[in-house]
Amino acid sequence: MIEKIAYHNLQLGIIIRNNFTKDGIEFFTNDNDSQQLGYMNRPKDYEILPHRHNIVQREVHLTQEVLFIKSGKVRVDFYDNEQIYLESRILNKGDVILLADGGHGFVMLEQSEIIEVKQGPYCGERDKVRFDSIDNNQVKIIFNTTH
Repeated sequence: MIEKIAYHNLQLGIIIRNNFTKDGIEFFTNDNDSQQLGYMNRPKDYEILPHRHNIVQREVHLTQEVLFIKSGKVRVDFYDNEQIYLESRILNKGDVILLADGGHGFVMLEQSEIIEVKQGPYCGERDKVRFDSIDNNQVKIIFNTTH
C-alpha cells in the first residue's frame, strides 16, 4: 500500500508500507523532485546493466529524508511549514517513508531501528528549525489511506 500525505499544495510525505508489492518498477516521486523514491520487483536473472552516474550540477533547496523502519514501531507527526500540527501515522517494521516538506517529529512506540538517507552535505543546526512537539492528547492518527 502507498500513502501520500499532503496538506493543501504541500506534499509532506509518501509511505510505502511493508506489504506493498508490484511487478516491475515504479517511482512515487516526480522527475523534478530533489529526492527520488522508487520500488523495484524484478524476477530471478533480471539484469540491470553496469553503469555509473555522471556529474550533474544540482541545486537542493530543502533537505528531504527517507527512513526505513528496520524494527519496531514509530509514530510520525506531520506539521505544515508554520509548525502547525496536522496529523500522525504509525510506521511499522519494513515501512519506508519519504519526508518531502513541512515539519515532522517522531515518537518511538517500541524499541526501534531506523535507517535514514538524506541529501548532503549536512549543514548542522543551519539545516533545521526545532520546535515543541504536540501533547499526546492532541494526536490524530490516520489509518489506511490509499493513493
